[in-house]
Amino acid sequence: ALIRIIIATVLVATFTIVFKFVWIEENKWTRWIQLAAYLIPYVIVGGDIVKGAVKNIAHGQVFDEKFLMAIATIGAFVLGENLEGVAVMLFYQIGELFQSIAVGKSRKNISDLMDICPDTANLQHEDGSVTKEDPEDIEIGSIIVVNPGEKIPIDGIIKEGKTSLDTSALTGESVPRNAEIGDQVYSGAICLSGQIKLETTKEFGESTASKILELVENSSMKKAKAENFISKFAKFYTPIVVYSALVLALLPPVIRILLGMDADWIIWITRALTFLVISCPCAVVISVPLSFFGGIGSASSHGILVKGSNYLE
Repeated sequence: ALIRIIIATVLVATFTIVFKFVWIEENKWTRWIQLAAYLIPYVIVGGDIVKGAVKNIAHGQVFDEKFLMAIATIGAFVLGENLEGVAVMLFYQIGELFQSIAVGKSRKNISDLMDICPDTANLQHEDGSVTKEDPEDIEIGSIIVVNPGEKIPIDGIIKEGKTSLDTSALTGESVPRNAEIGDQVYSGAICLSGQIKLETTKEFGESTASKILELVENSSMKKAKAENFISKFAKFYTPIVVYSALVLALLPPVIRILLGMDADWIIWITRALTFLVISCPCAVVISVPLSFFGGIGSASSHGILVKGSNYLE
């Protein structure tokens, strides 16, 4: 996306300089040549948006930001405002890029913090031998060995040995907790001193660390009240905006014609398209959920787990 934005920006700047300062001769072909030139960066930076709008229309999803951007920018080209048509799509894609960077950063912060589940478990067999197994393959009632410095892979009860546990990944408590035979220990805790053997009481998917992982990974699914309101608002707002723009483009010229005045179609279509661009709900619809998601990611980078936007709110 960044490469496409840079290429489109360079082309737009080049064409603008050429058409405004170098090639200023006006003739019947000038408009078509300029249109063809500006369509190149437009397709580069906005082709996927127009394609997405067409696909959404084919699936019955007409009123979304892709449709609004496609209509507004194509309308600008029709009116001869080639530079504005490309510029609007260019700024939109820059905004989308910043959004994807913010989301990616939040996801990385969450995934970095989620490294609390070990990839292997030391399974002790009946003959006393120990093999490394996938924690998901360990059955309830199995005996696993946890050495000093290793993370506990599955919840269980200590059957042999004693140790001190670092449970900060689970509880945030930095002070180690002593554990001995008969104590319940939880996956994600780190064995600090002394080897222990524990009998598993849960399957890997039901263990504490797995549940925490699941909660944080699905945190964006638990919507805050503000997010739910914005989603409902957009469903009604967007069609109203589109129909209002249509009325703005058609009604005033018709009234002017009935009053015996010049229709001024170009002026009113331009105003309708301007209205369509500035009233596009992208900023509201995107910024509210993105704020909550960014908050969850930012909290994760500071070692704080939030299990849903509703809890952050």
